[in-house]
Amino acid sequence: MTFISHLECSYTGKKYTADIPHNLSEAGKPLLARYDLDAVSSALTKEMLGGRSEGFWRYRELLPVSKAENRISLGEIVTPLVKLPRLAQRLNFSGDLTVKDEGRLPTGSFKARGLGLAVSMAKEFGLEHLAMPTNGNAGSALAAYAKAAGMRATVFCPDDTPRVNIDEIAFQGADVYCVNGLIGDCGKIVGEGQRDAGWFDVSTLKEPYRVEGKKTMGLELAEQFGWELPDAIFYPTGGGTGLIGMAKAFDELEAMGWIGSKRPKLIVVQAAGCAPIVKAWQTGAEHAEPWENAHTAAAGIRVPAAIGDFLILRAVRDSNGFAIAVEEDDIFAARTEVSQSEGLLLCPEGAATYAAFKQALAKQWISPGDKVVLFNCATGLKYPMTAAPATIDKDGAIDFSRFR
Repeated sequence: MTFISHLECSYTGKKYTADIPHNLSEAGKPLLARYDLDAVSSALTKEMLGGRSEGFWRYRELLPVSKAENRISLGEIVTPLVKLPRLAQRLNFSGDLTVKDEGRLPTGSFKARGLGLAVSMAKEFGLEHLAMPTNGNAGSALAAYAKAAGMRATVFCPDDTPRVNIDEIAFQGADVYCVNGLIGDCGKIVGEGQRDAGWFDVSTLKEPYRVEGKKTMGLELAEQFGWELPDAIFYPTGGGTGLIGMAKAFDELEAMGWIGSKRPKLIVVQAAGCAPIVKAWQTGAEHAEPWENAHTAAAGIRVPAAIGDFLILRAVRDSNGFAIAVEEDDIFAARTEVSQSEGLLLCPEGAATYAAFKQALAKQWISPGDKVVLFNCATGLKYPMTAAPATIDKDGAIDFSRFR
């Protein structure tokens, strides 16, 4: 069963029934799922969670899928918290510096959460064909979960999307098309083709359930921190579904009496070459202006315009957080620093959070004793690595003293 009561326009508050598929509200804004949280509290306890091992489906009472057979799973886990003690010491940071490593999820990224939920709900509604734009990892997740559900998927991506993502999408059975533009151009194709092609649009925040999947990151963090939230969360932000979802998770947990009113600072991390949310936060705007000539090799945060911009900014401001942009060179220097100091290979978007943390610490926006979580949103194995190995000639004389 599900405890979902209705959907609600995130901008106007208008209520919608949750028993049919929806895209945006009549106001053209994202719809958010609402639950009977008193009933959830009666049906679920923290002790019950302790005996479950189904990854994000462990929180099924706080998710919208009503029938167990519609919960599509590819072996999800609760993603680990990995400490960075050497880097903390190097930065004279006495608090806890931790990475939540989402690269351990199916298809190697946190997109498994949102698309796992969206596809499961599509199955529950009897939909057969899903489509979306992607910068890479979301398309991979859609392809995998749609195939597992026996559904068709069509994906459009910018033509400079990392080749490994394009191949992964195709290899997992989706129809993938490269577009000579950015993700917004891909999204326009999806929207315009919905009627004639017959697909259902599962673009970021253009249906209500990807945010429910990303919400489970906040639920996991609360549980992993013993129901006492960390002080700050650095989150690589493109469409911002995960940040919006975590804020929603914390509000729901407080309404259930599982946590108090304390919130972590929610910190938007963007690349200097595409930082519309950072600019809006700096100017005090409610909405972000589309970013012209967006560019960054951290493709997951190259989103010039986010439909949920006002929700992102609201979550940041309500938590006394902030938004910070990092230079391209700093992203890749951070990736090298973390991998060679701690043995943890981050994706570029995840590395951006460490670069942002260093900036924030230097600006004293973070206190030296804080509990800080950095989100690594995908496995670093999907991205190019430049280090080349030395060679040995097996047929020549080897000077073993070189290895001392």
